[in-house]
Amino acid sequence: MKKKSLYWLSGVSGLLFLLLLALVRTVDVAAIGPEGTSVGLSALNGAVHEATGVSMFWYKLTGVIGYGSIALALCFAVMGLAQFLRRKSLRRVDRPVLALGGLYAAVLALYVFFEHVIVNYRPVLMPDGDGPEASFPSSHTLLACVVLGSAILLLRRYVRDRRRRAVLSAIFAALIALTVVGRLLSGVHWFTDIAASVLLSASLLGLYAAAAGETEARRRK
Repeated sequence: MKKKSLYWLSGVSGLLFLLLLALVRTVDVAAIGPEGTSVGLSALNGAVHEATGVSMFWYKLTGVIGYGSIALALCFAVMGLAQFLRRKSLRRVDRPVLALGGLYAAVLALYVFFEHVIVNYRPVLMPDGDGPEASFPSSHTLLACVVLGSAILLLRRYVRDRRRRAVLSAIFAALIALTVVGRLLSGVHWFTDIAASVLLSASLLGLYAAAAGETEARRRK
């Protein structure tokens, strides 16, 4: 995909995320959550939650994928650190790996932000929690989409065997889909929490792909 198209993808996805955020804060807000917590687009969110119910199986399975995503992110972090130590210059670290650090930092910053600026609370009280917990956007979904999605983009550079690259890409894509669907079926998030994470992930990945490609092109020149 061309750089201009990637920036368009990032911008449109980001605007849709902000639009959804505004709708959740202002449209059809009702106290349908535990302990009287309110949620926007309550008719839609309530209907989806009633249809899916709550499943600890899907909650635990997607949690495992989340931990796997963290482990994969740590592997890339170690790769970047090894390149820095071996080449003795931050500027000589592979640009896609360096840009990946910025992507991960953005995800961490967004997680901290939405933990303090709460848009929605979970539709259920978690067994190990002290009360209603922040739910928007779904941090597990955001983590899996961004880490696994960026890994797919990096495979082209670091895995030369096409068959192996195709298999790994398919596995990562399947894990992303499994996380999105599984997190919704788990019932621990509202539908709009999941949708927001997908839109935000698309925006971040589009920006990362464009930025990584641009810095790599400059390096080659």
